[in-house]
Amino acid sequence: MTSPDVELPRSQAGSSPQHLVTTLLGDYWLNRPEPLPSAALVALLGEFGVTPTGARAALSRLARRGVLVQSKHGRYSFYGIAPSAVEVLTAGGCRFVAFGREVERWDGRWTLVSFSLTEQHAELRYPLRSQLRWLGFAPLYDGLWVSPRPVAGQCRTALTELGLCDVTVFSALETPGSGRHPIDAWDLDAIELMYTEFVDTYSALHEQVQRGNVSSAEALGTRTRIMDAWRGFPSRDPDLPSELLPRQWPRARAHDLFVTIYDALGPLAALRVQEVIKRYSPALAEFVSYRGTAELLRAGAEALARQELARAATAD
Repeated sequence: MTSPDVELPRSQAGSSPQHLVTTLLGDYWLNRPEPLPSAALVALLGEFGVTPTGARAALSRLARRGVLVQSKHGRYSFYGIAPSAVEVLTAGGCRFVAFGREVERWDGRWTLVSFSLTEQHAELRYPLRSQLRWLGFAPLYDGLWVSPRPVAGQCRTALTELGLCDVTVFSALETPGSGRHPIDAWDLDAIELMYTEFVDTYSALHEQVQRGNVSSAEALGTRTRIMDAWRGFPSRDPDLPSELLPRQWPRARAHDLFVTIYDALGPLAALRVQEVIKRYSPALAEFVSYRGTAELLRAGAEALARQELARAATAD
């Protein structure tokens, strides 16, 4: 869930300029209070083929959304991550990196959500389905969504924040002999193909990275693209328990490939960010850093815990 003061760019295929800004700042500048020159950020986006006009428009829109804070020094503009966005980006990074790791054994229980949207709430159809898919649900029937995860509490919170009251959330076991099984809510063949294509795309790159045959510019581009590719999986794969999946499911292999490449390219990618920022502010370039997947998991878990405490305090 996002902060009410922060509107992150909507997920989509490929990286929009706004997504690139949040990804780059989240990877290399997340915990720094100093704002960066807009010219440096425009140049960083130029590494990915974004025009100066498109880059400036993205920065301006993110500032209006509350993700960035704009400041002026003379005729020069600077941008920094809004404090309210830091926790959101940290928790989001943790979710993406954690996705696909081995989890505890499944207890066989399904979480179900039943709802009916009247014409009065028709505008909530898209945000409702987006939230349910983010939580790992899929539609078994019209108005009945299922998830193998114990996410009833998170689901109720999300739907309450949307203003929906005509909703029933419950957990249940599947009765043997059912004509249609809960697992039928997902197209497993399509999900498997998605991971197979990911592995095929990045396996050759993995060998190149292992040989050290990657420049700093290539490292920055590749590290950003592989994160962008991986973060699309949670919206298309509900991270189904292994008990429900065919043998030799390719998700674990894809996750290992992502982690290995992302971590290995960190130092070189950070060096490229330093090189770009140094053109505009040598002093600020020294503060560029990167975080590997282990640090993302640790920082994200702490951010999620703080968010839960804040929700509990608000509820009390």
